[in-house]
Amino acid sequence: MLFNSLEFFLFLPIVFFLYWKCNNTKKQNILILISSYVFYGWWDWRFLFLIFISTVVDYFVALSIENNSDNQKRKQILYISVFFNLTLLGVFKYFNFFIDSWIDFTSVFGYNIENTWSLKIILPVGISFYTFQTMSYSLDVYRRELKATKDFISFASFVSFFPQLVAGPIERASHLLPQILNKRKFNYIQSIKGLRLILWGLFKKVVIADSLSLLVNPIFDNYLDLNGGILLLGLIYFSFQIYCDFSGYSDIAIGTAKLFGIELRSNFIFPYFSRDIAEFWRRWHISLSSWFKDYLYIPLGGSKKGKWISIRNVFIIFIVSGFWHGANLTFIIWGLMHSILYLILSLRNQNRRFTTVIVAENSTLPSLKEVYQITTTFLSVMFAWVFFRSDSVTDAFLYILRVFTDITLPNVYRSGVIYVILIILFDWWNRKDERNPLNISNLYIRWISYIILIIMILGHIGQQNKFIYFQF
Repeated sequence: MLFNSLEFFLFLPIVFFLYWKCNNTKKQNILILISSYVFYGWWDWRFLFLIFISTVVDYFVALSIENNSDNQKRKQILYISVFFNLTLLGVFKYFNFFIDSWIDFTSVFGYNIENTWSLKIILPVGISFYTFQTMSYSLDVYRRELKATKDFISFASFVSFFPQLVAGPIERASHLLPQILNKRKFNYIQSIKGLRLILWGLFKKVVIADSLSLLVNPIFDNYLDLNGGILLLGLIYFSFQIYCDFSGYSDIAIGTAKLFGIELRSNFIFPYFSRDIAEFWRRWHISLSSWFKDYLYIPLGGSKKGKWISIRNVFIIFIVSGFWHGANLTFIIWGLMHSILYLILSLRNQNRRFTTVIVAENSTLPSLKEVYQITTTFLSVMFAWVFFRSDSVTDAFLYILRVFTDITLPNVYRSGVIYVILIILFDWWNRKDERNPLNISNLYIRWISYIILIIMILGHIGQQNKFIYFQF
């Protein structure tokens, strides 16, 4: 079920009404679980079994870990969770990639192997998100940072919580599970903020991202026939398309959760206002980057075991992050590019310059230095996006080369500039409080803004484009 579909706008108020009619937490959690399975099964009911078995495995793994005092046995039990979840991902997401890569590799040595092993299956939506969510629960219980719950319904509700089920944010059990286990009361202010986030997220997705996609797709599909100026616009448009698409989903997810008295973590904090690549990764897809930091980077030694170990770990974290996004060499190179950009800062001890102070915190406009920092960071991110968007490494390199062939900007394809300017202005206005967009003090201006956004959304909603991150 898509957030930008008629089905969802019928589904959400029905679930909301029934949820607050329930007079205790257990009934609410049962409703969350049923609603989440309906939400997920609406896309393809056959894959409900995968999320159910993943829930069952980690539920019992965590209980077994907690009930066992022998560290060696605890570790062996943990391996069940890690092996199961990674196998699930490996079969459905990466099996064909490894088969094709092996055939390509052997062909270099003159062996022509017929591909008879590829699986003809579709990728289950959200599998990369909920497997990481359940696996982190078992890891936290193993590290004694969290107590295993015996309430299966609540745990299953945590795993399948429909607002963030298929594209995040990837929630930690330590943050979301206690909210599901504890009593929740309806909060009017919280719900109003949730509705604003839903409206703002829909605007970013339906109006900005989907409109830009109508320009981005033909540019990337026909890049060999277009001049450098148009290709440059295509890069800019895609950068804002993927940002508005994914952050729009996160806003809708966070806003929807608020309607049910639950707070999800922020996933995007105006990443294109970052002043270096390290700050960008503290602001982009925060739930994933923090997951890799806590469960991969730090266990590998982080930056505390010497320079070369630190360099190795940075490469690992970004390459794995790229591979998480898709079974294609393009994603690995995208991750490799970011690792190099990050290491340039890290080796100069400049990777933690901007951890607390936001850009232009005490002024209306950024300084010239900040403009330069934001621009150079954005350009670095933008050119890395070429590999993320291209079908092959060859396409990505040819695209970049052709950008510099004839940098003129003909009138065609310029229509997307207005959408880019709109989101930059809105984000700059909201940059000090990403959780509370459209918080306009004047009642009349606020409602006029609501009406304008609703009209614009209704004018675009017929497209019903899937969210980009559904494919991951």
